Amino acid sequence: MSGLYFFVVKRVLDLAVSSLGIIVSGPIFGICALAIKLDSPGPVLFLQTRVGRHGRPFKIIKFRSMFVCAGGEMLNITAMGDPRVTRVGRWLRATKLDELPQLLNVLRGDMSLVGPRPEVPEYVAGYSFIQKKILEFKPGITGPASIGYIREETLLADKQDPDQFYRQYILPRKLELDLAYCTKATLMKDLQLLALTICKVFSPGHKSMSSV
Repeated sequence: MSGLYFFVVKRVLDLAVSSLGIIVSGPIFGICALAIKLDSPGPVLFLQTRVGRHGRPFKIIKFRSMFVCAGGEMLNITAMGDPRVTRVGRWLRATKLDELPQLLNVLRGDMSLVGPRPEVPEYVAGYSFIQKKILEFKPGITGPASIGYIREETLLADKQDPDQFYRQYILPRKLELDLAYCTKATLMKDLQLLALTICKVFSPGHKSMSSV
């Protein structure tokens, strides 16, 4: 059942929900795009290379949340208070609306609604043999690790080297959570994770798994 779910049922769910989501959220796309353009010069969307299923690279799509002239837009880690983040960008990140364009990634088949969070090639290159098993599955917009570390920027805020802390402490735990999900994914589990994601987004004070 798990194979049938991952490669048939899950794709049907992705197509149906992402298509509906893009249609329904059309006005939100417009508001976000306008706010970004009015707030700072540069493109509305931000594309970054991530590693997908079977190690295939793809361009993840987000609303731009940083100054183009910052020169650090391509840095992989962003801690709370990062001066590169624009005023509108702070709001987009807090509400997770910067992730909304990834519905297009789902529609194209690069991603799923629920799945392991895709990482940049630099981090994937450091995966252990066991951690590389995560690449057997299509990455998702949300999932156990995304929910558990939904306030990740707060955890990184006081670290002297946020990148090193992420690689050594946060990333291994996120991979562990996502690998556990991949071994027992079901339709009901995915629907629960989608609902929990919505609840987490509207509960900014809720603790992440990492701090429990």
